[in-house]
Amino acid sequence: MIKVNILNLNGFLETVNQCSGSVMILCPNGNNMDITRQYLVQKELEKQYEKNGKCLPLTLSFEKPNDFMAVVSYYAGDC
Repeated sequence: MIKVNILNLNGFLETVNQCSGSVMILCPNGNNMDITRQYLVQKELEKQYEKNGKCLPLTLSFEKPNDFMAVVSYYAGDC
């Protein structure tokens, strides 16, 4: 599980949508929600991102280690 602040939502979602397993966000109610290729959920994230001034804090967990590495590599390169 990692905590991130997303500053480039489009690039982040492109990376997430290329993952082969589930990328889960921790919701405020404590449940996990898959965001991989879940376009309606991603639209809601986009609304939150805009509302927060183009910054979106998320807590992520991953089904597959290679997906974790892909997202971390994207995140490290985007900062």
